[in-house]
Amino acid sequence: MNIFIDTSGFIAVLNADDDMHVRAKEVWIKMISDRTNLITNNYILVETFALVQSRLGMAAVRAFQEDILPLIHVEWVDEISHKMGVSALLATGRKKLSLVDCVSFETMRKLALRNVFTVDKHFKDQGFKSVI
Repeated sequence: MNIFIDTSGFIAVLNADDDMHVRAKEVWIKMISDRTNLITNNYILVETFALVQSRLGMAAVRAFQEDILPLIHVEWVDEISHKMGVSALLATGRKKLSLVDCVSFETMRKLALRNVFTVDKHFKDQGFKSVI
């Protein structure tokens, strides 16, 4: 199985104070033990690094880089996917929907992914299924 990993999923696993931490950790361990193909994009990485650094500190950034990222395939966003994400963002006109979300939806569609490790309801709104 292939599963896209969203920033909210990474944060839920890394932050023991997150409301979804226990559930996210259980699912994470199962995905790793099942050798699930874990996929994200570089926009998610930028967002995750920034949030982990500001909320959890540099030790958590190091753990993310050294312990989690080696398990993840990173899909690099190209110019077309970026432009499609910007177009989708502008078309929705929703303040709470981010460019990172819109580009991630494009990445998932491009790779024919349906399942996502997230607690962000925007993925469900787009027809994707959260595994958390």
